[in-house]
Amino acid sequence: MDHAAKGAAALEAKDFSAAVTHYTQAIAINSQAVDYYIKRSIAHTRISPSDCAAALNDAEVALTLASERGKRELIIQAQLRRAIALFSLERYGDAKAAFNWVKEMNKDEKSLHIWAAKVDSKLKALSEDDVKARTSIQRYPAIKVPEPKKEKEARKLPPSEPVQGTSKATAQPEVVQTPANKIRHEWYQTDDTVVVSLFVKGVPKDKTSIDIQDTSLAVSFPLPTGSDYDFSLDPFCAKVDAAASTAKILSTKIEFVLKKASAGEKWPSLESDAPATAEDIDKNAAPADRVTTTGPSYPTSSRTGPKDWDKVADDLTKRPKKENKNGEEGGDDGLDEEFEGADPVNGFFKQLYSRADPDTRRAMMKSYQESNGTTLSTNWSEVGQGKVETHPPDGMEEKRW
Repeated sequence: MDHAAKGAAALEAKDFSAAVTHYTQAIAINSQAVDYYIKRSIAHTRISPSDCAAALNDAEVALTLASERGKRELIIQAQLRRAIALFSLERYGDAKAAFNWVKEMNKDEKSLHIWAAKVDSKLKALSEDDVKARTSIQRYPAIKVPEPKKEKEARKLPPSEPVQGTSKATAQPEVVQTPANKIRHEWYQTDDTVVVSLFVKGVPKDKTSIDIQDTSLAVSFPLPTGSDYDFSLDPFCAKVDAAASTAKILSTKIEFVLKKASAGEKWPSLESDAPATAEDIDKNAAPADRVTTTGPSYPTSSRTGPKDWDKVADDLTKRPKKENKNGEEGGDDGLDEEFEGADPVNGFFKQLYSRADPDTRRAMMKSYQESNGTTLSTNWSEVGQGKVETHPPDGMEEKRW
């Protein structure tokens, strides 16, 4: 049994002193294992007497490593351990901020409501200028993480054995920058923020230009070829608070945390063809007690947002038929006759499929089948990159049989 397995067994048996020892030995072998720091942080908190300062340090190292790798689940776990350690250190203002960041990423975390009640109770008992109520931490700590340990040390040569072309100080290998055609971006949203990740390695921090505005985002950095790589989102689907938004250049990506101008507003897409108006924002942030008679909104690959397919079907059934050369009513390119009398929505999709090019057909079939009928995309360049996940309509949930 290795040290990590022994540490896990000790933690399960509530032998926290042994757990700290075993995880310390495991970290000495692999200093980049995020889970080892999270588990040791738990042990430091629960050992008697507890070492909350060590627990906080482990949690922040784990959080930094997890954020650099873009591991969402580990980020949540590390941030939660950080919040608990801060609470144990009586830094209640900082603890509340950390718990809120956990909630943004996973509002269903079971222990959150208990910790929130504890923190609020402590803060109510403090004066506004009490040092314990202050918030001084950032979402991601600016700390130095341990360097990866080399498996084998280089053989040391005696002074009498000089090696031509080498020197005492060996330069660290430079990180190879991601080729321009391999750079990609992903995004997700919480109630208050939109997080955009641009996955690219080796971005020079001192030569990178980042500009975040209320309705747009632009970043530019040099490539090894001598040209510049430009990435922009303009305009956003809705406005953001540029002053409260942040950007962070990590070893594997550039991460943008955009603060929504209207908290609770759901973005159907990252970009829009036109800036969001006040009327649009009001519609998106409709009160919960407002009754709506519109059909469910399905995910879409359209840059203009989801379509109202019920309206499309109505338009199809009301569309006047063309006359043929003999003056008689006829179908549209011979297709309406085939679909006449059928369900208008199915008829519309059959017409759309029959007129599509091979890539569009593949995209429609793949997205519809893999998403269990919840997504229909015509963009093969997007659908062909991986499996299309199931996205149930608002108000419904996926059930696996």
